[in-house]
Amino acid sequence: MLPAHFAESAFDDYELLDSGAGEKLERYGAVVVRRPDPQALWRPRAAAREWDAAHLRFERDPDSGGKRGRWIESRDAPRFARGEAAGWPVRWRSATCVVRPTAFKHLGLFPEQAANWDWLTRAVGPLGVARPRLLNLFGYTGMASVVAAQAGYEVTHVDASKTSLAWMKENAKASGLADDAFRVLLDDALAFARREARRGARYHGVLLDPPHYGRGPKGEVWQFEEHIAPLVEACTALLEARSWLILSTYAIGFSPLSLANLLAPHGERLAAGELTLSERAAGAGEPRRLPCGFCARVWRGIEMPGD
Repeated sequence: MLPAHFAESAFDDYELLDSGAGEKLERYGAVVVRRPDPQALWRPRAAAREWDAAHLRFERDPDSGGKRGRWIESRDAPRFARGEAAGWPVRWRSATCVVRPTAFKHLGLFPEQAANWDWLTRAVGPLGVARPRLLNLFGYTGMASVVAAQAGYEVTHVDASKTSLAWMKENAKASGLADDAFRVLLDDALAFARREARRGARYHGVLLDPPHYGRGPKGEVWQFEEHIAPLVEACTALLEARSWLILSTYAIGFSPLSLANLLAPHGERLAAGELTLSERAAGAGEPRRLPCGFCARVWRGIEMPGD
């Protein structure tokens, strides 16, 4: 019996090939990547030669406390995946993310979030408005905003990093969206949500994917334990009668039940569990699921088929 988890969405340009021994082996487009994942406590199933053939391998820098590192390129790594200018397109349906190896081991794309991209796309019809309004806080590189805009939402994208906003605009362009496809703001998430509430703004959907710790553009401190409840209160005050809110987290010491209890007073329907990725079938047995964070969804005034 598996713990509660959200159904994955098909993702042709991404594949979890194997996991284990504190690492995961993935395919992003034509590039195979090997990098650490502390959740993978089990033994790998694939042969060592398959792991050793990865085009890129992340090596932690011990002087940074394991928070940063560098990418080791194999001899046959594609040219577009090499060096400081490395970057290549990865598609989910009609949305494109230009992925890049970063010093923090991620590539600017989180494939487990495709479960939420699929859900918010399906929610457009039940909302019953021509162009529902969506607020994406902690929007980062903007794949969710791109998907939402393509699905018909009027998107407000907020992030505290100029680098992330530039990456988001690059992804929007790569996805064929116009420069004015979104309302884009460099701002602190909590401060912006509170100002929107005072202005009487309303949204049909809100996406929250906050870090454990961060800083706003003016040095504002974000600490999950201290600020998530006020942020949820501010965001739910922005919701229309027919609306939804999704909260997802990664590397945070709280359970899906904590998120469910936080969101339960703010909607009629609730779902909470883990975001996961399934390994490519290797050998006997069912593909294993790699845990990738917790998530909770709350919605009101709408009926979502299958939920």
